[in-house]
Amino acid sequence: MIPAETQSVLHSNGVVVYPTSTLPGLATLPNKEGLDNLFALKQRQADQPVSLGVASLEQATLFVEVPEFAHRLLAHFERGSLTLILDAHETLDPRLGGSRVAVRVFAHPIALALAQAVGPVTATSANIAGITPLADANSAGLELGLPPQSILAGDCPGGLGSTLLSLEKVEGSPLGYSVSIMREGVIPYTDVTSWMSKNH
Repeated sequence: MIPAETQSVLHSNGVVVYPTSTLPGLATLPNKEGLDNLFALKQRQADQPVSLGVASLEQATLFVEVPEFAHRLLAHFERGSLTLILDAHETLDPRLGGSRVAVRVFAHPIALALAQAVGPVTATSANIAGITPLADANSAGLELGLPPQSILAGDCPGGLGSTLLSLEKVEGSPLGYSVSIMREGVIPYTDVTSWMSKNH
């Protein structure tokens, strides 16, 4: 489903625009060269980390520690509606968050196929910093000046982004972790706290 030439762009540390369940995303492999290219293209400040998009939480374990209850938490809500900030196995590039990395399991079939084909990729909006993102992946890629092989076309429904949760180890808590809501998105704060109260 993902063209070989597009996969080659990523394996060469290039960037690729792809559709998601909200707005178009900008993918690169999570290494120094790829992040250099991504941040230069987006004109994004290095102290503004980007999240990782994955095909599954199992895939995320390449980079982060995933507590058991996180699988149940994500299964309860609509796929792609939550982003989890998790502890990295070892400190990563600060542009990925360093010791704490935000991870989102993709819902859009093209984004999902992309992560299945090449592994975890960055999940940041496909726009220059400060410019309103476009809702169509092809238009977003053209606006960024990317060639056809760097664009996976597809419409994006837009709407609210994912709700951002921070999971931190806490000794003595029922789940062994605290869950803090860093940004309310498509899943309301009260829905998360309700799940937490019933599942500790």
